[in-house]
Amino acid sequence: MKLLKYALLAIPFLYFSCSDDDDAPEPINEEEVITTMTVTLVNHQNGSDVVTMQTQDLDGDGPNAPVITVSGPLTAGTSYAGSIQFLNEMEDPAEDITEEVQEEDDEHQVFFSAAGVGMEFVYMDFDGDGNPLGTQFVLAPLGAGSGSLTITLVHEPAKPNDGLDTAGGSIDIQTTFSVTVQ
Repeated sequence: MKLLKYALLAIPFLYFSCSDDDDAPEPINEEEVITTMTVTLVNHQNGSDVVTMQTQDLDGDGPNAPVITVSGPLTAGTSYAGSIQFLNEMEDPAEDITEEVQEEDDEHQVFFSAAGVGMEFVYMDFDGDGNPLGTQFVLAPLGAGSGSLTITLVHEPAKPNDGLDTAGGSIDIQTTFSVTVQ
């Protein structure tokens, strides 16, 4: 009888200590922490004409606003070879997130839009299925004026898509740069 009592007392402990591996949550691929985005534009006709645009937010989601800079005006009627670097400068040394974005190219896409000034964008890098990535691109200012250029990195967009409005996913970083085209 004592054996039966002990066996009955042990049943709840055995029941709660078992786990079902089918209920284990899938590992989460966390979004990248990006504190700095640097866009480098090199004029195809004049290689010494380089425009750098940068957003830097060293406190991440902290109280300080990002510092946004544009090194100079763009030239109308030409085109620029563009490249983007994403960094996490909260790490020491800074972590180059660009490598991760390129390795996970099927899970990322950079989107470009201009307002107030005409610009064309051509993607120069693609994922394994031929869908655009956008860390390498060509930018062509169509005419003189002032306006804005918005660059957005989306994590896990639907691919293919018809632009940012239909991409879904979540925004890793988005910045609007004030630009002048001469």
